Amino acid sequence: MKTSGNTILITGGGSGIGAALAQRFHDQGNVVIVAGRRRDALDATCVDRKDMHALVLDVESAEGVKAFAADVVARFPAVNVLINNAGIMRYERLGRARDLADAHETITTNLLGPIRLTDALVDHLAAKGDGVIVNVTSGLAFVPLPGTPTYCATKAAIHSYTQSLRAMLHGRVEVIELAPPGVQTDLTPGQSTREGYQPLDEFADEVMALFNQQPTPPEILVKAVQPFRNAEAQGTHSQFLDNLTQRSLQMLEQLKV
Repeated sequence: MKTSGNTILITGGGSGIGAALAQRFHDQGNVVIVAGRRRDALDATCVDRKDMHALVLDVESAEGVKAFAADVVARFPAVNVLINNAGIMRYERLGRARDLADAHETITTNLLGPIRLTDALVDHLAAKGDGVIVNVTSGLAFVPLPGTPTYCATKAAIHSYTQSLRAMLHGRVEVIELAPPGVQTDLTPGQSTREGYQPLDEFADEVMALFNQQPTPPEILVKAVQPFRNAEAQGTHSQFLDNLTQRSLQMLEQLKV
């Protein structure tokens, strides 16, 4: 993937990882379109940045995604990179009957959202000649945090979907997976200051260094996430899962879920 001279659409661009990467790609000489639900947050990402644009998108609406994609192509025909970053993470307590609204919303946003937007743009990206799709998953795709089971399941599904997409689009569109570790953002309550999580700027700088490698790795894995990605192969999966289970129980009690 070239890292300058692109027109990049990034979802979830109003905060956290999405905003940080959007600004860094913009700094490297790309036109960047940030998309998300909250116009005020998107506008804040774009402040004082020429050739950075904000568009409202709700990935929960199938028809809305189609209309959004058509509008993007009409307004920005040069768009050649899609970064599927939008996502939500909710704590859920398994083992008893519960309201599945959080699970439903998580699946719709984290799994169906990227699938719908990719489907709506794939023909356009394939025709560009230098099209790229980046799907943001998580280290928790490889070892789940049991207190956020649907989130982890959707990220594991997007990991698998990305592998299939890469195989089927080989030679037409470059497909890259970005799997973050725990990063200090507002994704969950208290996460922006949580000890042991990677500071956002440090993470984003490390990610950009990996994107700038030529050829770009098919999986963008910062140092902190590699133990999760390789846990199965290294025989540490059970140990990681036990630790994450204890952390989950503590968080569920703290949040009174």
